[in-house]
Parts: sequence; structure tokens; C-alpha cells
Amino acid sequence: MEENLKLNNIDGNLLNNPASYRRLIGRLIYLTVTRPDILFAVNILSQFMHQPRQPHMKAATRLVHYLKGSPGQGILLSSHNELKLQAFCDSDWASCPMTRRSTTGYCVFLGTSPISWKTKKQPTVSRSSSEAEYRAMAVATCELQWLRYLLQDLGISHSFPSTLYCDNKAAIYIAANPVYHELTKHIEIDCHVVRERIHDGTLRTAFLPSRDQIGDIFTKALGKETFLRLKSKLNLLDIHAPT
Repeated sequence: MEENLKLNNIDGNLLNNPASYRRLIGRLIYLTVTRPDILFAVNILSQFMHQPRQPHMKAATRLVHYLKGSPGQGILLSSHNELKLQAFCDSDWASCPMTRRSTTGYCVFLGTSPISWKTKKQPTVSRSSSEAEYRAMAVATCELQWLRYLLQDLGISHSFPSTLYCDNKAAIYIAANPVYHELTKHIEIDCHVVRERIHDGTLRTAFLPSRDQIGDIFTKALGKETFLRLKSKLNLLDIHAPT
């Protein structure tokens, strides 16, 4: 998507044939199973399927052009991999121009291979960027815990904690602080979710500068240079690339 593009349900003319837009977005949603790099764009475009407009179709066409330029990309699940879980989570505070809800995004790696990713608008309005980031941490924590249970069922036990990377120091401080303050009562449930995992030794939080935060690719429309740099960290494989 174009950098800092903010689509809404007001600007632009309605499409004469909205069914074509809906079929296109449906196919793109299916493609996100193996293409995490398009997840954020598809998430935004799928929010306007009830009344698609010209700007929405223009953005969808731009995405199709990007896909046609990289048809062989996908995920490599290497057989020589360290079975260690780590996650990158991020949020874009008040990013929705219509509801002012924040966007949560995360990606979970098993060794060097991405195995789970998600982009979703938060169900409530966050009153600060720290609150939005902490809600993203809570969602990623639940995903990590579920994957640990799944690996345990497959006979793979983790004696070491999973690492959760976040680029907001205030959110990390809230997770580490056992004292509940007045300012954190509205996110008390999420506080318990993350802190319990930290206390039982299954989770470790770590700060990561925004420049290296892979989660950014799931929460906002980035410039070409930043997008390609973060995309390279997803370890996608292009089968058409020269060896």
C-alpha cells in the first residue's frame, strides 16, 4: 500500500460492480495463508467489502501488481531449525480514521521460520499508545502459549521461555511491574495474562528498536525501503530467484 495511506468509507465514488471487488479480496484473504507480507493490506481492504469505492479498488489493484511481480514467494520451513519460539508484536495507535481503534499485529517464529501471524483491529479504543502496545503484547502472549501447548502435544517440550519483542518501553515496564496503578486498571485483564506467563517462566519480554520491529509490517503502510527491509526479516523464499 502507499505509505501512510488512510482509506475510509466516505471518499470516492461507489463501484458499479462491487461483486468483482469482493471476489478479489476473498482470493487475497486466502493467499495470506502463505504470504504474510500482504496481510496488513488485505486486512484494511477487507473492511470495505460492504460498500467498496474507487480508492479501495485502486489500492487492491496496486496489491495485485505487487503480487504479479513476486509470484514465487512463500514460506520456507527449514528441516534444520532450532525449535525455539519467539514473537514480534506491535500496534498502530488510533490508526483507524473512522473509529480511532488501534491495529494489533504480531508474527511468531519457530526458529527462523514464521509459523503464525495476525493483523486485527482492537475491539476497544485505547487511550494511549502504551495501552495499545500492551493489548498487542497480551494477544501475542496467548498465541505463544497456545503454540507451546501444541508443540508439547507433538512431544516437543520447551524448558526455556519464549521471547516476546516489543518496541514500547512503557508497555514492557507495565508487564514487569507487579504493582497495579490507577492508570492500568482498564487493562487489568491483559496485565494478568502477560504477567502470569512471565512469573511462571514461560515468557520473557525484550525491547527491540522500532527500526528492527518486524511487527511494523503488520500494522501500518510503510515506505518501499522500510517494507523491503522488514520483509527480508520474515525469511520468505522466492523459488524463482537465481541460485
